Amino acid sequence: MNILGIDSSGNTASVAYITDGVVKAEFNINNKKTHSETLLPMIDTILKAANIDMDAIDMIAVAAGPGSFTGLRIGASTVKGLGLALDKEVIPVPTLHGLAYNVPFSKGVVAPIMDARRNQVYAGIYRTADDLEVIMDQDALDIHDFIEKINETGEEVTFTGDGISVFKDVIEEELKVPYHFAPAGMNRQRASSIAALGEIYAKKGLAVKSDDFSLIYLRKSQAEREREERLKQGE
Repeated sequence: MNILGIDSSGNTASVAYITDGVVKAEFNINNKKTHSETLLPMIDTILKAANIDMDAIDMIAVAAGPGSFTGLRIGASTVKGLGLALDKEVIPVPTLHGLAYNVPFSKGVVAPIMDARRNQVYAGIYRTADDLEVIMDQDALDIHDFIEKINETGEEVTFTGDGISVFKDVIEEELKVPYHFAPAGMNRQRASSIAALGEIYAKKGLAVKSDDFSLIYLRKSQAEREREERLKQGE
């Protein structure tokens, strides 16, 4: 199975191509360029570099959220366009599943965390000893509440995701179990993990037609929240 993987859920833009579980090409950029500038050129680059024809793609796996609202929407429009043009199905992969899958065979549990602003994180708790096992699935919650949930597991934990740099001090102060921080190659979004999980999820029948693909929003966007606040103040 040939799968194109795309992750634009955070600051990192990532594209990968895998064939039967083997990564043929991967391209990651974290330089603050907008994903609308980078995604399509990145896809073109890895396909040409790996000498892969676009028609060889069987399915497209994409980080489906949560994450940056703008980034997710750019990724969704890219995937929908490609899916429609190539007549290929899309495999939605929850963003936090992909981040957790960056840290395979980890001792204890893996806790991916993404900064969701206002002292909140998008986070989950997973086990990656074999396949991906969900202990607490991705949610939007206060960082202090999330740390308490990890403490309740009583297990050693490895953190990954951009939330580490934001909440490292809080983690070190409040965590009561042994912990580690994933190294640079594992602590940001990687499309190879999205593609690899996409292959697993496709075999479980989770692929959808491109028109039926929808994003996972765990909370309203900042613009929506500000609009609701203005409406309340105007009552």
